[in-house]
Amino acid sequence: MTKPNPFRYFKTSDEIIRLGVMLYVRFPLSLRNVEDMLRERGIDISHETIRFWWNRFGPMFAAEICRKRINQMRSYLNWQWPLDEVFVKINGETHYLWRAVDHEGEVLETYVTKQRDRKAALKFLRKLMKRYGSPTVIVTDRFRSYGAAMKVIGSINKQEIGRWKNNRAENSHLPF
Repeated sequence: MTKPNPFRYFKTSDEIIRLGVMLYVRFPLSLRNVEDMLRERGIDISHETIRFWWNRFGPMFAAEICRKRINQMRSYLNWQWPLDEVFVKINGETHYLWRAVDHEGEVLETYVTKQRDRKAALKFLRKLMKRYGSPTVIVTDRFRSYGAAMKVIGSINKQEIGRWKNNRAENSHLPF
């Protein structure tokens, strides 16, 4: 069964909608600047229309970009996932934030647990692999729960362990 066209009931073509949303999202422009740019190209659209399009189609375009990016990264020969966990306080209680980062530094997945053991690492890895498939290499610190969880999963080709090897994941924990 095919998905219905999301642009079906709009009078404006989908190329113009895409152009307006991408101009607004990709470049640091205001809605009125995008309106002016489109008017220079002969397209008479209000800035409120662009805002409506952005609210309606922005998540769809973002999901499409993410899907294409994941498929492209799966084709890399050395697709690595640096993994790390950090202590966070939520309402005064200590929790653990697990993060997986790709080789470019983009955060793939986050997961918060109360425990820091093999069971939590296993659940995190399964969640990650369900969404992104199996990586070539997983880079971790010396935390033993990763190794125990990977033994249970068994489909990972290689695990690199080292104190400074997962700096990409460590850098993703910086405050934001």
